[in-house]
Amino acid sequence: MRTISMPRLEIDLDKIYHNAHTLVDRLACRGISVTGVMKASLGSPEIARVLLSAGVNMIGDSRIENIETMRRAGVAAPMILIRSPMLSQVDRIVTHADLSLNTELDVISKLSSAAKAAGRKHGVVLMVELGDLREGIMPADLEDTVRQVLRLPNIALRGIGANLACHSGVSPDTRNMSELSALVDSIEAVFGLTLDIVSGGNSANLDWALGGADAGRINNLRLGESVLLGCEPLHRQPIDGLYTDAITLIAEVIESKVKPSRPWGEIAQTAFGEKPLVTDRGNISQAILAIGYQDVDPSGLQGPPGIEIIGASSDHLITDTGHCHLSVGAEIQFQLNYSALVRTMTSPFVTKVLKAPQSER
Repeated sequence: MRTISMPRLEIDLDKIYHNAHTLVDRLACRGISVTGVMKASLGSPEIARVLLSAGVNMIGDSRIENIETMRRAGVAAPMILIRSPMLSQVDRIVTHADLSLNTELDVISKLSSAAKAAGRKHGVVLMVELGDLREGIMPADLEDTVRQVLRLPNIALRGIGANLACHSGVSPDTRNMSELSALVDSIEAVFGLTLDIVSGGNSANLDWALGGADAGRINNLRLGESVLLGCEPLHRQPIDGLYTDAITLIAEVIESKVKPSRPWGEIAQTAFGEKPLVTDRGNISQAILAIGYQDVDPSGLQGPPGIEIIGASSDHLITDTGHCHLSVGAEIQFQLNYSALVRTMTSPFVTKVLKAPQSER
């Protein structure tokens, strides 16, 4: 009898295609193209090809290792490294990535040297700080940075970008997007050039981009979470018309018993340094599943109705199954948020099962 590996992610490529194609079409009406972000799918060549067939114009990833994986698999598309490059990886970056997002002149200078040695030209997009306080050149320093970048051989200044709603939760809005557009206009006027990429941000920009506001100079968004999970990151609300179940996690029950809900003995810290909140709900039907913090962010999981996650350790997910007694070996399906998805995708202990598109069945 064939045994399916557990735990596993089941990935519906048709639903991912639908989500990507829908967003590409909606944003095209606003003059905005889509960079398909692959970091949450570990650079899956299959998913990359689905995004390209859905109309994304470029593939982005924060890890050069994932870009190399896609290149080895023959994914033919412009590739952009969307995390500031490490000095230790500049040779690999100019070899496998067409562009990279940058904030440091020292890094761009090393990219220049590496590109010259490789006989290549490398594109850069300068990231500007607009308040979220992650990566970005301060706006007052942008003009001088551009001046120095333009002097570097084998470097092509392709555009300017920004990132919001990641570190501090600052929402993209008319004010900060207008500021980015104004910076682009100013740089073009001062240096007499045209920037072809103005990357306004990520999936958190969708409320702004599709809300009817003037897009200004913004002509690109970097989308990952909205495509894979069908929701927007500001409030984690479903996006109308998109699938929220394109990717699901399935885990197996390894213990099912009736146990007290209140632990006994002297209470200290848990395995992860937390002080547990002790409550007494009497005896409960407790099921343990074979997955834990090493593989997933348990707080990012949503189980079926009637199953409540009450705790986890490295390798165990502990649930209260209410009135339902689960059998050992039962498979339980969970929906994931972005944090849980990233963790499961990068775990070697979670099998990834791709459901082929209809056209290939």
